[in-house]
Amino acid sequence: MEDLHVSFIQTQLFWEDPQKNRTHFEAKLANLAPTDLVLLPEMFSTGFSMHPEPLAEPTNGPSLQWMQKMATQYQFALCGSLIVQEKQKYYNRLYFVYPDGQYTHYDKKHLFSLAGEQHKYSPGKALNIITYKGWRICPLICYDLRFPVWSRNQDEAYDLLLYVANWPARRTYAWDQLLKARAIENMSYVVGVNRIGQDANENQYLGHSIICDMLGQALTPEKLEKDTSQGVLLNKEALQKARKKLGFLRDADSFTLY
Repeated sequence: MEDLHVSFIQTQLFWEDPQKNRTHFEAKLANLAPTDLVLLPEMFSTGFSMHPEPLAEPTNGPSLQWMQKMATQYQFALCGSLIVQEKQKYYNRLYFVYPDGQYTHYDKKHLFSLAGEQHKYSPGKALNIITYKGWRICPLICYDLRFPVWSRNQDEAYDLLLYVANWPARRTYAWDQLLKARAIENMSYVVGVNRIGQDANENQYLGHSIICDMLGQALTPEKLEKDTSQGVLLNKEALQKARKKLGFLRDADSFTLY
């Protein structure tokens, strides 16, 4: 059973400026301690923009190529979402890039209606449980956090739940509580990475990125509001022992979504 070192980068984003954001994150990654997996925020190359027409990249665009370059150079997996166009549709797409440059993706299922995201982007239709270094990982995006059925860990389908976000400051309390709730109900490690600063729409972001264990206990400092990188070694054996001892997932309801 291999432990997994997971890190996140909580920082500001430069509005609708992919090159400046990539350069910014490249400097951050160069100073990161050795790790197995790095999480970047939602729409890390642009900020949470409702202007996909001029900003969308093709499926093999410059931001994905940059992620591949960083992952292979530093030999970690790299995860974050960006705006992608595919077959005349726009997606808020999370890429999970492996250390060898191969990748997989997840398209955001729950589009944020308060910002009109559903009018600009197409929803994803399926979860993508990723296998990496013996861990099963479920990557999700921001607003997905509010919908526990979508992330329900049936039959111990995953060990690690990821959320990349641009979660606004005025709803930070919900972010703090829901991340811990998802960890507790799914008996899974949870990582939530959020941005800081202000965007062009005058939305404020406080961060509060965190890593929690399978009981919802914080493994990184809570309520972080500064520019920071944090990393934790996740213990697979501790996860398995907790699940076996407590048995909560075995007692869960069985259901299908469709």
